[in-house]
Amino acid sequence: MPHVGDELHHSGWNACSSCHGDPGKSRRFLILPSLVSSRVYVVDVATDPRAPKLHKVVEAEELARKANAAFPHTSHCLGSGEILISCLGDPDGNGKGTFVLLDGETFEVKGNWEKGGKIPNLGYDFWYQPRHNVLLSTEWGVPKVLAQGFDPKDVEKGHYGRHINVWDWRERRLVQELDLGTGSIPLEIRFLHDPGAAQGFVGCALSGDIRRFHRSPEGKWEAEKVIEVPSKKVQGWLLPEMPGLITDILISLDDRFLYFSNWLHGDVRQYDISDPRNPKLVGQVFLGGSISKGGAVTVVEDRELRDQPEPCVIQGKRIPGGPQMLQLSLDGRRLYVTTSLFSAWDRQFYPGLLKEGSVLLQLDVDTARGGLAVNPEFLLDFGKEPGGPCLAHEVRYPGGDCTSDIWL
Repeated sequence: MPHVGDELHHSGWNACSSCHGDPGKSRRFLILPSLVSSRVYVVDVATDPRAPKLHKVVEAEELARKANAAFPHTSHCLGSGEILISCLGDPDGNGKGTFVLLDGETFEVKGNWEKGGKIPNLGYDFWYQPRHNVLLSTEWGVPKVLAQGFDPKDVEKGHYGRHINVWDWRERRLVQELDLGTGSIPLEIRFLHDPGAAQGFVGCALSGDIRRFHRSPEGKWEAEKVIEVPSKKVQGWLLPEMPGLITDILISLDDRFLYFSNWLHGDVRQYDISDPRNPKLVGQVFLGGSISKGGAVTVVEDRELRDQPEPCVIQGKRIPGGPQMLQLSLDGRRLYVTTSLFSAWDRQFYPGLLKEGSVLLQLDVDTARGGLAVNPEFLLDFGKEPGGPCLAHEVRYPGGDCTSDIWL
């Protein structure tokens, strides 16, 4: 990128499975919203896949002028060929759960996606499913607050999210708000991949639980807790209790397994969701985190573990940070994991990441019975980049993946 400090966070495509059957659409451009600078980069990955080229930069000024939006986050392509991006706030850093539309050919900002009415105070991730006439969005926090690091008092002040916001897809209007409670902070949201399924899951970061959302027989959307990660009582940390901090979730393409990461506790989990109402834990592995033996934190009460986990060491390197973004191979056999969340929070919770850089790890997945194991032969160390350590975040596959594509 031509700038430093953009905070490239999530990414998407100019075209994906939502454009299936349209011969005029192809997966040529990677869309890279910048969470801090509010730029959106468009990268040509088709002309020479081994040497991507910057195609266009949508400047923050254009988002502000045409949509009064800033801090873009999640990007999804639409069946129309347009690109929809969720935003966290307005140009002044206040919270605002708005959306912007980009033209799929010129990548110019067309304006806001929503058509009047109430706009949520906060924004973050989203998923849509036209078969059910719905878009669901989540809430992280006020951008200018997030940039200062995490302060528990900001949760009490209402600066962090607690809702799943339900939008009428055709009317583009907010129609329902599901309150998940103070301190829930719902982040990543995923429908089941089966487009006929009116249900999915959302990870609540701070409260440490997974909620299953679904449409009721009356047509309203509801959410219920189906997995809980108990906080651990600790000494030597920011608070007397440490949440798992669920920061990413992923559903396998066959809708059989749910995966999520606990960035603070340090584990990645695999659940069998053959019965979505009753997920069963079938795999778990620790990849760093804040409670490893030999660290500054002592666990004094733990409802899940008898002992603190051993440090994760691969090829002689003790893995810094905790497991964060996830991506699953299309056959479901390899789960990739990065360790950086957001630079301001990395600096606060894992200061070593800024000096060492993050890593990309691979887990081998048992798709028959369930189970996870670290591949000791795989380590991509972003601390060894020529320009200095990097904080790698999201992973994308050139042909689409479990979290980029929506089937209609």
